[in-house]
Amino acid sequence: MTYFIETYGCQMNKAESAALVLVLREHGWSAAKSGADADLVLINTCTVRATAETRVRGRVAFYAALKKKQSRTLIVTGCAASQLKAEPAIDYTLETNARSLFPAILKAIETNTPFVTDTEKPVFAFSSSHLEEGSFKSFVPIMHGCNNFCTYCIVPYVRGREISRDPSAVLQEIELLAAQGVREICLLGQNVNSYHWESGADTFSFSKLLRLIAREVEHTPIRWVRFLSANPKDFSLETLEAMAEYPVLCRHLHLCVQHGSNRILAAMNRLYTREQYFELVKKLREYMPDLTLSTDILIGFPGETEDDLALTFDLMEQVRFIYAYMYHYNRRAGTAASSFQDQVPDPLKRERLARIIALQKQHTQEYLHNRLGESATVLVEKVSPKKPDELLCRTAQDEMVVIAAPASLIGSFVKVQLLSLRGNTFRGLMSNG
Repeated sequence: MTYFIETYGCQMNKAESAALVLVLREHGWSAAKSGADADLVLINTCTVRATAETRVRGRVAFYAALKKKQSRTLIVTGCAASQLKAEPAIDYTLETNARSLFPAILKAIETNTPFVTDTEKPVFAFSSSHLEEGSFKSFVPIMHGCNNFCTYCIVPYVRGREISRDPSAVLQEIELLAAQGVREICLLGQNVNSYHWESGADTFSFSKLLRLIAREVEHTPIRWVRFLSANPKDFSLETLEAMAEYPVLCRHLHLCVQHGSNRILAAMNRLYTREQYFELVKKLREYMPDLTLSTDILIGFPGETEDDLALTFDLMEQVRFIYAYMYHYNRRAGTAASSFQDQVPDPLKRERLARIIALQKQHTQEYLHNRLGESATVLVEKVSPKKPDELLCRTAQDEMVVIAAPASLIGSFVKVQLLSLRGNTFRGLMSNG
């Protein structure tokens, strides 16, 4: 039997899709070239923004039409699963805490029997591996859920409260990845800084887990460790010191700020101020001068004024992010901000966002031009989709580089000189150093 998976949204969804693929292969299923050719279609959904949910509903409608022509099974999982339960074309919905039921569902499909479970309320369980077949990079989830309840965000409602993963299970997965030749891992969580595990007298914070992992990978093929996502309010000095101490921890940090106005940050329930953010950035750069920062910026939050927007411009000017994910506020039913007064009109949100994007483009180009002529170590990732004789690479600072080199180098670390720019991508030349 054949399957096809469509994945939308964050890196956590990508990791969880990879884990589901492993289950499918253990059951003898093979990948189809497209959803139209598959016996089973699984859509891993995102509902963080309204546009993501709208797109998923469109895909469900597409497969509903296909099912009228040819029988197939449609499963929806991820953050939008609960909102889509009533869709008649969907055979099974797997909410984020119910993925442990997936093998039983597969058995029911294979035997053409009704799916029966004796679990009234499934408990979230981490998968043992999240490695995509043939990949030399892998996500490693270390926690799930969120306790922050930012007023614009639906994640705590669809993914539930924070659950941290047993550090021994994290190390077991990393050991497995190292044995398979993985070169880079990325620790995942809705807020990795909140990681907390207790077992008897042992307590593991995120910083302690980082140190444990850094020592674990020291004599393995894994040379780079990243992590996502980091909330400024929980970023401890101990985590900063661990990053600075272990070179295996990449010198790039995605540090979500969301806005530059204290008034808007308070309304978002972010629980830090711009001044605290500045102080954290200052310490990070003192400890790691070669660190690059990226961020998320949310424009058009209810009540936002031009003065609030000016403070966001000011924050961007002072911090100078290498890149940013920028978007305007969408009302999400079920979140506190959806009922706030002073909703910003959509045309004004789009106009303000365009100005923010223009400033970030300027900052990105200025940063990249300042790097020209320097050298960097890169991990060769894949063949360029634009030129088959070129390879796409990435630096520890999360910069993209293209080089002319044979495909046999994919998965290798090489040193390059940054010669020129094509958009936001460096063109590099391999060096012997």
